[in-house]
Amino acid sequence: MKQVDDAEILSKFNDEKTRNTGFNLLLQKYQQKIYWHIRRLVIDHDDADDLVQETFVKVWKNLQNFRADSQLYTWIYRIATNESITFLNKKKNKNNISLDDVDTDLSETLASSTYFDGDKIQRKLQNAILTLPEKQRIIFNMKYFDDMKYEEISEVLGTSVGALKASFHIAVKKIETILLNQD
Repeated sequence: MKQVDDAEILSKFNDEKTRNTGFNLLLQKYQQKIYWHIRRLVIDHDDADDLVQETFVKVWKNLQNFRADSQLYTWIYRIATNESITFLNKKKNKNNISLDDVDTDLSETLASSTYFDGDKIQRKLQNAILTLPEKQRIIFNMKYFDDMKYEEISEVLGTSVGALKASFHIAVKKIETILLNQD
């Protein structure tokens, strides 16, 4: 199936007669990428599914107001990232626990997940990533897993390219250290 470009998706969405078709094309193009982006942040499959749904509800409600001063997918990533951060903060506040405890909980969820079918090395990598501060983890995931350019990550997070490069470098060094010191 031919990949539809964003201009065509937006054109179809902005025409009331083809709005549903446009949105379905958007879902086909971005839903899986957004799912994995969110999943790497919140770890749990069910939470990720819920957040994907919330993300695309927001996209549906706000797509008509999309000004195209950024790329469509970076705009969607920003919504997904904000939804994930909000979710993790609510989880922390609801349980009145520290962010470190949330990370421990995410690590335990990863270990017991029936949806995670990765091997031992992937599990070690994910656990190492969970030790990173939230923003470093997001930057690392976007660069390493989503193969986004620093300029694109900058659009999503509103952070300078230089700061992103520094954060990614520090994250990589931390992960290397953790992986080298594991059994």
